[in-house]
This record gives sequence, structure tokens and C-alpha cells, in this order.
Amino acid sequence: MSLMNEFKTFLMRGNVVDLAVAVVLGVAFAAVVTSLVEDIITPIIGIIFGEPDFSGLTFTINGSTFYYGSFINALFAFVTIAAAIFFFVVVPYNKITAMMRKEEPADPTIRKCPECLSDIPSEATRCSFCTTQVQPVPQA
Repeated sequence: MSLMNEFKTFLMRGNVVDLAVAVVLGVAFAAVVTSLVEDIITPIIGIIFGEPDFSGLTFTINGSTFYYGSFINALFAFVTIAAAIFFFVVVPYNKITAMMRKEEPADPTIRKCPECLSDIPSEATRCSFCTTQVQPVPQA
């Protein structure tokens, strides 16, 4: 197989294409979330606290100026972006996947060992993993 054919095979693997799509969507989503934070949430904070930009806050010690306001801005942006992602992506995604997931019924012939929590047959009198004696479950 030629080097170009190997490279083409590598590029056409599913995981490489999936990763490329994920990166592109991640960059686009980051732009949306950044815009949400900068254009909607930060002005609301400005209305509440009076100043949406803290970058001008500084203090000086022995001629060295510390720009702690920029750090506060970066920290605020991080927390706000994390909150936006959590509330607008993670929570809805978890609810949707929970609705789609169906719980399979418990197998009546299997139970948990009270000592090691391994799956053992209901009729067993001793756990095969930890050798704890267990009472058999009466047949219905």
C-alpha cells in the first residue's frame, strides 16, 4: 500500500472525522457562548452592580501595579461561561438522554451479595466471589 493510500485511509477513519466535526462545532459553540456572556449577561451585571467592566481596578505596592480587575473579569467570564454551558447544554442534554434511556427490568434470577455486592444467582447459598453464606430467595 502506498503512503498516500495509507494517509487517505487514516483520514477517512470515523474517529478522525468525528473529532474534526467536534472541534469545528466546539469553536462555533464557544463563539455563541462568548457572545451570550459578553452581550447579554455582562450588561445585566452592569445594570445590577453599576459597572460591567472591572479591568480598571488596580493597586500599587512599591511601584508595582497589580491589575486585579482583569483577573476578576477573566474569573467572572469563566464562571459565567461554565454556568451557561451547564444550564443551557448539560442539564437539557441529561434530561433528554434520561427520557430516551429505558430502564431494563431487573433479572429475577439474579441478586446482589450483601457483603461484596456481586451478582449471584437467587438460589445460591454462598457467594462465589467472597464466599459469604447467604439465604436462598424462595421461589415464587
